Amino acid sequence: MIIKVCGMSDGQNIREVESLRPDMMGFICWEKSKRNVSVKPSYLPEVCRVGVFVDPTIEEIVEKARMLGLNRIQLHGSEPPEMCDTVYQATGLPITKVFSVNDKTDIEKYHDYEDLTSVDLFLFDTKCKTVGGSGEQFNWDVLRCYDGKRPFLLAGGIGPGDEQRVLSFSHPRFAGIDLNSRFETAPGIKDSKQLDKFINTIRHEQNK
Repeated sequence: MIIKVCGMSDGQNIREVESLRPDMMGFICWEKSKRNVSVKPSYLPEVCRVGVFVDPTIEEIVEKARMLGLNRIQLHGSEPPEMCDTVYQATGLPITKVFSVNDKTDIEKYHDYEDLTSVDLFLFDTKCKTVGGSGEQFNWDVLRCYDGKRPFLLAGGIGPGDEQRVLSFSHPRFAGIDLNSRFETAPGIKDSKQLDKFINTIRHEQNK
């Protein structure tokens, strides 16, 4: 199971979280977010670095990709398929396309992105006014209607106490989870002890 910790911003906190061996760490590059990374942190992790953007310009993506040494781009807005292809051509980086979910109709939007070479991973998050990071969960049962080919990450309000719910969730394309606001002590600062407990539980149960 892929474990991605998103909304990182502080160099020391990045070091602490990296020691827990997540597979990906996300950096939010959107000015309206309270977790926005406007300057390069004092430390950047060795794990896969994901830049999270919301309806950006190509210039913004290229600038942040260079500043943060990104390995992957996550498009979290209403970017059309052609934008995904343009970003891929400009950066050469694989793309995670996010779908904000309230009901089945939101899931079905994946059809427009299914055959893109630029997009190799989907992410399903809770639809909210804040465009992610709300700490709220959507009804995971609606994912039963997803019958696409792309693997996906599950996001939206996953936090301490949700270990067994995550472990019991089943879908042939379920690839991992995205953790953010419910593990924070402040915007952009993660509680490494809570994360350690959660990640260890998930990995221990998986390895049984």
